[in-house]
Amino acid sequence: MEGLGVLFLAFLVLVFVFLFFSFIPVGLWISAWAAGVRVPLLTLVAMRLRRVPPAKIIYPLIKATKAGLDVRLDRLEAHYLAGGNVDRVVDALIAADKAGIKLTFDRAAAIDLAGRDVLEAVRVSVNPKVIQTPMVAAVAKDGIQLLATARVTVRANIDRLVGGAGEETIIARVGEGIVTTIGSANSHKEVLENPDRISKTVLEKGLDAGTAFEILSVDIADVDVGKNIGAQLQIDQAEADKKIAQAKAEERRAMAVAAEQENRALVEAMRAKLVEAQAQVPLALAEALRQGNLGVMDYYRLKNIEADTDMRESISRAAKPEGEE
Repeated sequence: MEGLGVLFLAFLVLVFVFLFFSFIPVGLWISAWAAGVRVPLLTLVAMRLRRVPPAKIIYPLIKATKAGLDVRLDRLEAHYLAGGNVDRVVDALIAADKAGIKLTFDRAAAIDLAGRDVLEAVRVSVNPKVIQTPMVAAVAKDGIQLLATARVTVRANIDRLVGGAGEETIIARVGEGIVTTIGSANSHKEVLENPDRISKTVLEKGLDAGTAFEILSVDIADVDVGKNIGAQLQIDQAEADKKIAQAKAEERRAMAVAAEQENRALVEAMRAKLVEAQAQVPLALAEALRQGNLGVMDYYRLKNIEADTDMRESISRAAKPEGEE
């Protein structure tokens, strides 16, 4: 029984030791003291209670201390609780200090909480970044299209990283400057001869205002000749005018056909009236003979005149060329 009691007691001691070292980071506390960072053991326990992993605070604090930076433990913990990346902020502070860039902990923490990579921003401040613009198409005054691409060298502006526009705005503004410069040129040859005029115009506009970057240079990488937009527009306009003229001609033809049909209808109506009038002639002659207003000789004379008229009409029709009515 005494042996079982000793084993049980030893088991309890092992469980206690395991829980003690699991909850209290003694190894981390020893590492901090060895690195010259004086952190009370109770502070590490309090971090555990606040659900803050002590390693995510102590290791960055050790790096900052070794780099000669004065960073307080409570500020690192507060930044972690706010959702920031403590390790990245400390790395950015160390890089800025070595590069001679003025960067405070509050500014670095604000940049990190704003969603920007503060370490990358410091690196871009030291080593400027080149942004390649997509192909930008613009048309000169002579109607020739030019296709241009540019390389924009930028440096991060630490003071404007919070609230400043990003790379997309830089690309859009540079594209606008390229379109403006090419569009104001009288001939596309002027741009091809002096592509640096695009760079000068873009830099003079101050396109980096309100952005998180400072434009150092704008270099035209390539300028190609595209389509003859002016000629294409004239061809399209001529084609449109042609279709309009054809539509108007078709309208006039339709009106002419309608007028012809109306005239034919009028002719037929007049012929009907003529036939009706001719039908009254025999009746009138008969009435005149009956009343004695017309003699027999007068009647034969009238018939001779009609026969002579018919003969003349037959001769005239026979003398006309074939196919002519």
